[in-house]
Amino acid sequence: MEVLYKSTRSDIAPVKASQAILKGLSDDGGLFVPDHIPALDKSLSELSKMSYKEVAYEVMKLFLTDFTEEELKNCINKAYDSKFDTEVIAPLVEADGAYYLELFHGATIAFKDMALSILPHLLITSAKKNNVKNEIVILTATSGDTGKAALAGFAEVEGTKIIVFYPKNGVSPIQEKQMVTQKGANTHVIGIHGNFDDAQTGVKQLFNDKELAKEMEEAGYQFSSANSINIGRLVPQIVYYVYAYAQLLAEGEVKEGETINVVVPTGNFGNILAAFYAKNMGLPIGKLICASNDNKVLYDFFKTGTYDRNREFVLTTSPSMDILISSNLERLIYRIAGADSKKNAELMSALSGEGKYTITEDMKAQLKDFYGNYASEAETAQLIKALYEDCGYVIDTHTAVAASVYGKYKKDTADETKTVIASTASPFKFTRSVMEAIDTKYSSMGDFELVDELSKIANVSVPNAIEEIRTAPVVHNTVCDRTEMKEKVKEFLGIN
Repeated sequence: MEVLYKSTRSDIAPVKASQAILKGLSDDGGLFVPDHIPALDKSLSELSKMSYKEVAYEVMKLFLTDFTEEELKNCINKAYDSKFDTEVIAPLVEADGAYYLELFHGATIAFKDMALSILPHLLITSAKKNNVKNEIVILTATSGDTGKAALAGFAEVEGTKIIVFYPKNGVSPIQEKQMVTQKGANTHVIGIHGNFDDAQTGVKQLFNDKELAKEMEEAGYQFSSANSINIGRLVPQIVYYVYAYAQLLAEGEVKEGETINVVVPTGNFGNILAAFYAKNMGLPIGKLICASNDNKVLYDFFKTGTYDRNREFVLTTSPSMDILISSNLERLIYRIAGADSKKNAELMSALSGEGKYTITEDMKAQLKDFYGNYASEAETAQLIKALYEDCGYVIDTHTAVAASVYGKYKKDTADETKTVIASTASPFKFTRSVMEAIDTKYSSMGDFELVDELSKIANVSVPNAIEEIRTAPVVHNTVCDRTEMKEKVKEFLGIN
């Protein structure tokens, strides 16, 4: 059955998957959502015998219904290849009573690779299917990981250009070095004076700028997005939750149909929304445990039903979660509002105006599958240290936020259901925070000394993504105010 994509903010005509991927954002500023969540059409037992690529096809074919089998398999084969340093793509590691789903074995050692390895291929295929002659300009904001993963995915991809905005002092040194050393004549990286929310808001304004769209059209360009607001980012993320369950079943860790819980360190809400979609496809997921850092806007939302971004923005050691406007939550709000685009648009208007909104008791009741909590900076560091000392397993700061919240969930509920924790980044991406959590004696070491020390104590090879930036020259050094973002885009594209 065909899946069409509707806007969360109005009742404009639904579009096909390829059109939703191309546009990124609906013309009314809303996000594209499937008109229904398709059910898995293979049994869990059948899926447990499949490779990652095969599971990816079985999940994605249900959402991307206007892609042919050949088109979709071609995209999957190009994405999940030797860029990943493990054949299984997303291995599960058992440690301290939980299963860590390692989503960081791709080219940029963060979970964003799982979707951003395939998005360029989905986008180019979508452009051909829709006879698009314009060059596609990927415009994206990053809190650290999306930027490099998108740059790596789109570098030198014919018919595309990519512009990434990031908060100048709001990412880790390794994250910044990964972005500013990116090669490729079609890539451009810009630091802004401000935080991630400023960058993300600025990008959304550029998408909605009709005058700019006209100028770009005349110059032979059109925008698309690589952020998780693009449905082409969200659909590939559903795959790894299905694959994780299939692995547990294949290894005899669960019986077919046995419920598992999932814990996700959450900033922009896309990753946990993908788990929610997987659950609604029929994957036996019980609780969706939403883990926040000190920017606990989502924890407060799940507790009170009020989403309020009017608060201090805290820079933490888990910067990819330093977000006060969780864009993808809108897709969930639309769903629990009964697919009422008018109601959803009112709530989003309140968020952009007053900075907050409150959902009804009826809507709140539909969030019973979610559990929210947060971990402080001290709790995050303590967990990294304890897990290393107890198991010899080293995790990054974001994964530690999730593991710490999982501990709180178990304490609150005494629920012993088997649990998968989304491990969203390699510890090598946040070496200073990770190593100082393990022992303060590492404080005096340089960034790359810490990389070598981490490799030694964790008994893990230094990832290629880190090796290649040790001596790489900086090729992007543009920094601007958030008010200058439009000007910088036009400059790069040669639009006067």
